[in-house]
Amino acid sequence: MMQKALILMSVALGLSGCALMKHPSAATPEAAVARPVIGAGASAAALDQTTAAERAAAVAAKPAGGERALGAAVVALGNPAEQGLWVKSPLVVAPGKGRVVTQNGASVAVDLLPGSGAASLSLAAYRALGLGLTDLPEVTIYAE
Repeated sequence: MMQKALILMSVALGLSGCALMKHPSAATPEAAVARPVIGAGASAAALDQTTAAERAAAVAAKPAGGERALGAAVVALGNPAEQGLWVKSPLVVAPGKGRVVTQNGASVAVDLLPGSGAASLSLAAYRALGLGLTDLPEVTIYAE
C-alpha cells in the first residue's frame, strides 16, 4: 500500500512541474513572426504580406541572360499562408530563381520550388500579375 502511495505521489509531483514548462511550439517574443489570419472575410491584400515595392520590382525584373524555358503549366492559387513570390511545379527539379510569363505576356520574377501534382503560384505572384484569385492561367516557367 505504501508503495502505491509513493508512486502516485511521484506522478503527481512530476505532472505538477509540467505546468511550468513551455510547449515547444510556444513562440518566444523575439522569435514571434506575424502570420496572416486566414479565414472568412480575409482579403487578398490582408493575406499578402509582400509590399507594393516588392511586387513592382518582381514585375519590372528583366529576363536574365541564359534563362531556359522549363515548360508551360496551368497554375492554381497556392497556399496563401506561404508568403513570397514563388511557383511550385513538377517542372522544377531544384529550387532556384526564375520567372513566370502569362499567355498575354505579363511576367513576374519568382522563386522556383519543386512540386508534385498540379502547379501552384503564390498569392503575391497572382496579385503582381493582376490575376483573379479563381483564375487558372497557363504560364510558361523560366529558370535562370
